[in-house]
Amino acid sequence: MAASSLIPTNFHSSPTFSPLPSFSRFPNRKLITFPLSKSISLHKSPSPTSSPILSLLHHKTQKRSLIPYKTYCPPCLHKRLLTTKNPFSPALDSLLILCTSVALALSLFIADVDPASAFVVTPPRKLQSDELATVQLFQENTPSVVYITNLAARQDAFTLDVFEVPQGSGSGFVWDKGGHIVTNYHVIRGASDLRVTLADQSTFDAKVVGFDQDKDVAVLHVDAPKDKLRPIPIGVSADLLVGQKVFAIGNPFGLDHTLTTGVISGLRREISSAATGRPIQDVIQTDAAINPGNSGGPLLDSTGSLIGINTAIYSPSGASSGVGFSIPVDTVNGIVDQLVRFGKVTRPVLGIKFAPDQSVEQLGVSGVLVLDAPANGPAGKAGLLPTKRDAYGRLILGDIITSVNGKKVSNGSDLYRILDQCKVGDKVTVEVLRGDQKEKIPVVLEPKADET
Repeated sequence: MAASSLIPTNFHSSPTFSPLPSFSRFPNRKLITFPLSKSISLHKSPSPTSSPILSLLHHKTQKRSLIPYKTYCPPCLHKRLLTTKNPFSPALDSLLILCTSVALALSLFIADVDPASAFVVTPPRKLQSDELATVQLFQENTPSVVYITNLAARQDAFTLDVFEVPQGSGSGFVWDKGGHIVTNYHVIRGASDLRVTLADQSTFDAKVVGFDQDKDVAVLHVDAPKDKLRPIPIGVSADLLVGQKVFAIGNPFGLDHTLTTGVISGLRREISSAATGRPIQDVIQTDAAINPGNSGGPLLDSTGSLIGINTAIYSPSGASSGVGFSIPVDTVNGIVDQLVRFGKVTRPVLGIKFAPDQSVEQLGVSGVLVLDAPANGPAGKAGLLPTKRDAYGRLILGDIITSVNGKKVSNGSDLYRILDQCKVGDKVTVEVLRGDQKEKIPVVLEPKADET
């Protein structure tokens, strides 16, 4: 069909057949052209010199006579045709036309030109400079982003066989060539086994190196070849500005390597850890779309450097509502370093359990009410009193912490914020309200107990 559509019924006089244009779809293919000394007309017989074959017949023929005969062209022409006495001339003309048609058809098949696009020249796609920058950023950082599958052990109720089923998924990114993968703690929480899928779709079993529940950070390790691991560039989050463009790469709803863009909507936000309720300070707020499955993925600046870990969204429906939160990379950097080196984070604690903030507000006081202070903990050793009941079952309130090192404590978030600025072994002065009296008690901070 492609060949027949390119060969007209009438051949008009022209010097040569023009070569077909070079199409952008097949830039390296060369079309085969067939130059002709003179095109053939169906309206009159060709001259002896118009074709090499007819010329040869002319030299062999001693006499040439023209015999008119009555035949008619199509109705539009109304001319009489003349033909030679040689009975082979019409057959030779038809044979030459047929050969030309076949040659043109073969040239199209050899060039593999699609009939629908044979005369459509598609110009190269032109992108704006900002689009090119975004495409380049995605292509360079996608190999650093991984897909994490959380597997849980389940037992069949009838056969009692134990098998693994996926109970969740999330994102992560390559931290170094040693095979360390960084993600959120809630992505791996409750997993019996973990699997990490790299950008080339190769899958590896992962082991937990360590995690920090309070900051929702976890580090995994995979035994993958170094040539498959591309660490993500680490940036700085201390100098970020509201309005700065950011990019989020992750696997929302299981759709691998999805890019969303936005800006920094706010800085120094505070959210609570999903595992412990402990506040996470200096969180980055962004309007880049973050959905379930994006957790643990990187938040990048316009240079492609890591500035945060996508960890949470504020949404009544559970889908993206334009308010997402990322843990700043300056916080993550210190946590990951401790997890890789020691397998845990040595964070100082007072060693107490305190009442919810709403309970203290009902008492009409401001501070943190101590519910329990184990005798072997820092606060118990220092002499802080817990809440208890007397012999008659009446509730006796414990100490209410009002300040630490002179910094006011109004609720549990204030206490955590102050302790995050301290180190293990520091001696702090805790001011408490005991009954109607205020007392200052020195306490030596100790590391948080190991978590399993």
